[in-house]
Amino acid sequence: MTSKNSEMSGSSPFKMRLVHLDLKGAPPKVCYLSEIFPLFRALGANGVLIEYEDMFPYEGHLRLLRAKHAYSPSEIKEILHLATLNELEVIPLVQTFGHMEFVLKHEALAHLREVAHFPNTLNPHKEESLALVRAMIDQVMELHPGARWLHVGCDEVYYLGEGETSRQWLQQEPNSKAELCLSHMEAVASHVRARYPTTTPLMWDDMLRDIPEDQLSGSRVPQLVEPVLWDYGADLDLHGKALLVEKYRKSGFSWLWAASAFKGATGVNQSLTPIEHHLRNHLQWLQVAGSVPADTLRGIILTGWQRYDHFSVLCELLPVGIPSLAVCLQVLLHGDFAENVKARVENFLGISSLEEMSFRRYVTGWFSPYHRRRKLIHPVMIEHIQPQALSLLARWSALAGELEAALQRVFYPDTVEEWLEENVHPSLRRLQALLQDLGEAARPRQDSGQDP
Repeated sequence: MTSKNSEMSGSSPFKMRLVHLDLKGAPPKVCYLSEIFPLFRALGANGVLIEYEDMFPYEGHLRLLRAKHAYSPSEIKEILHLATLNELEVIPLVQTFGHMEFVLKHEALAHLREVAHFPNTLNPHKEESLALVRAMIDQVMELHPGARWLHVGCDEVYYLGEGETSRQWLQQEPNSKAELCLSHMEAVASHVRARYPTTTPLMWDDMLRDIPEDQLSGSRVPQLVEPVLWDYGADLDLHGKALLVEKYRKSGFSWLWAASAFKGATGVNQSLTPIEHHLRNHLQWLQVAGSVPADTLRGIILTGWQRYDHFSVLCELLPVGIPSLAVCLQVLLHGDFAENVKARVENFLGISSLEEMSFRRYVTGWFSPYHRRRKLIHPVMIEHIQPQALSLLARWSALAGELEAALQRVFYPDTVEEWLEENVHPSLRRLQALLQDLGEAARPRQDSGQDP
């Protein structure tokens, strides 16, 4: 029987189209995933890359990694069941080198940091570091039996080579930072291949980009992993991408993946998704796919970052990014964003227009910060500004209540609290302060005889 998704794949150069769920911020409740997985499938996705981070129910000596609202093992099984129902292949992601903040922030594991003060990178010299990563992988794989791929991260391994042990190691010829990087990658990937013979490790490619071809081909990494070339920009260096693909192929990698972004890549505290940027990113990746041999790219991962790292603020929430995801998936299927494709997206989402809407802050030339500090305002402008400000405050307060209720249906309490504190409460406070300043400026004042 031919599935709807396999039919849809026919016209796309990317046979695998995975939606990335970044759970290190605003992890959705399972009930919400049950609502959006059918939409993912309808829009053209045939897989999900789940970056669990601290939402995975680690057990035993790893239990301390769990977040307060971490999924339970039964919830993980429910997520996998929902994915199967919607013909979405699940690829779990476990960070094993960089972006290890959720692990190395804990005092009990801080001794495994590459640099003592920074919790982002694992010390690759310690056997205990590799044992930790193996244990994490094994627990994740135990709940994902039969996974065809496991993503082991390895992106942005900041400060590698700057730890004391690394400094000493690098002083010995012919040791290099590239060799240090490749040896850890090889150790991690070898564990996956040996323990799970039917599972292929995926790996972000940025730490591989500057390693010379002969050094890559001299390692075992090309035989062990499939690299994921990521670029979230609106203007890709198409020639540079083609050269990078050629280098990886010559180095011995049999398959490559691409990674785009549908949200979470345009600003650390971005709250509204700029659809045009992400549309262009995907159109550019289609050009890359068209310029390389057909048997090169296995698929594309549409990343949807929720935090830039474990300690940063939230960027656009998943529901906010859904229109962008819809546009991006449909573009990958149809090759462009013609009017008929735009109409299909609007029909899928049940909205009348994809034109971006944004709130514009009330700005006036008659009550600037300068005026507000000095309590100066033309009486006519009070009549103009105050009713509108009062109306806006009333509407924004009511909307805030509705928004909080809507967020609670999708997210856990800590996410709701954080998002409201970052994105709603400051606006309410600014409006209240504006009205207070207006009230003070409206009071009769003694003329000082001076101009403002």
